Amino acid sequence: MIVFQPHVYATVFILSILQAFALDSYIAAVYEHSVILPNVTGRPVSSEDALTLMNKNMDVLEGAIKAAAQQGAHIIVTPEDGIYGWVFKRDTIFPYLEDIPDPQVNWIPCTDPERFAPAAVQERLSCMARNNSIYVVANIGDKKPCNSSDPKCPSNGHYQYNTNVVFDSEGKLVARYHKYNLFMSETQFDSPKEPEIVTFNTSFGKFGIFTCFDILFHDPAVTVVSKLHVDTVLFPTAWMNVLPHLTAIEFHSAWAMGMGVNLLAADTHNTSLAMTGHFHYNMETEDGHLLVAELSSLPRLSPTYPSAVNWRAYATSVKRFSPDDRNFSGVIFFDKFTFTELTKPEGNRTVCQKDLCCHLSYRMTEKQEDEVYVLGAFDGLHVVEGEYYLQICTLLKCKSTDLKTCGQPVATAHTRFEAFSLSGTFGTSYVFPEVLLSGVQLAPGEFQVLSDGRLISQSGTSKPVLTVTLFGRWYEKDPP
Repeated sequence: MIVFQPHVYATVFILSILQAFALDSYIAAVYEHSVILPNVTGRPVSSEDALTLMNKNMDVLEGAIKAAAQQGAHIIVTPEDGIYGWVFKRDTIFPYLEDIPDPQVNWIPCTDPERFAPAAVQERLSCMARNNSIYVVANIGDKKPCNSSDPKCPSNGHYQYNTNVVFDSEGKLVARYHKYNLFMSETQFDSPKEPEIVTFNTSFGKFGIFTCFDILFHDPAVTVVSKLHVDTVLFPTAWMNVLPHLTAIEFHSAWAMGMGVNLLAADTHNTSLAMTGHFHYNMETEDGHLLVAELSSLPRLSPTYPSAVNWRAYATSVKRFSPDDRNFSGVIFFDKFTFTELTKPEGNRTVCQKDLCCHLSYRMTEKQEDEVYVLGAFDGLHVVEGEYYLQICTLLKCKSTDLKTCGQPVATAHTRFEAFSLSGTFGTSYVFPEVLLSGVQLAPGEFQVLSDGRLISQSGTSKPVLTVTLFGRWYEKDPP
């Protein structure tokens, strides 16, 4: 069972007004924030000390919000954990939490702060939105009282939720989302009983919202796009980059492309934890970064909107390109892949694992003798830091000429590809295309996905290649 919470309590008349005056495009902003973290004492601080820390972070966020508004942004997304950090236990995070009401209450904290007091954080965020005439998306902590009549009530008498809030340009609370898929280290929070599917309408499109680890699972991420048909997903996150397939800049852009939506992703910035890079991969400095861009309000109506893809059509129509007598095993992020080496500057290769066969046609240019590339396949359940079923076809550079290093993180390369075509016999329709170039950079406009499931280069790559990947999620095979 899924709990639907659209939080759009409008009549048909009001919705028709929104549509009549809808903007074709809008300006969006995301802020990658270097969070000011609390001192780790192991003991709860006072609510006053907690608010002092949160105000320090909100001082920084307010500067980014003002800068975004001055550049004409309609909405800004700030990161998960961006107001208080993440080094907590259940008791030590409690002073940082507020009781966040359901948006049905029609509340503007900036003008009526005492109505649900104490709510100093909500009041300040509301005023940031109202004073700058911009939608503000932030991540804070929610607490909800419970008692002994509830057998699952925590010992401190409160459920504690990792929570996204959205305030409109008048400062009104218009959306609240409790994170459902908690990362393994988030023991300070509770999951809601059912995944919440949260959407809201604006004059510049329909929005959905979820948080970080949620993106790897069907609910709420796929449901909010495929069943609620949102145009843009708001995505606060504290994502730890994992090369070669799960860097923020790479996977989140691939997910957005595969799902056909705008994804406004805002990450925390902490190089010691490899947190960086939804729009640039910066492991050199601890600076925050603001990105402002114009987006289509209705991407599904765009002439460039991708057509439907049958991800297995081409791959199931061709015979194996090569035998498996030279295959070997390697590990990527705890998953055991089957690899085959690309021994020639051009050719056709096939590698299979279980029901997944990956086919690659390629032509290298400027092939470096000290660089090795392989084609890999993985078809199985990932079981570390969460359990979810993957099917992956990947062309990637090995860390060295030693084949035992294939799958280890690599950030630079020197070999360019004049052409590539990658496909697989996927059992899922949810496949996300990734192309990552040297320096951990995206390759916009340099590849396309054909309707028969081939990921092909357009006319070579502008930089040497790190990975070319089809990242499949087979949700139906996830554990219950």
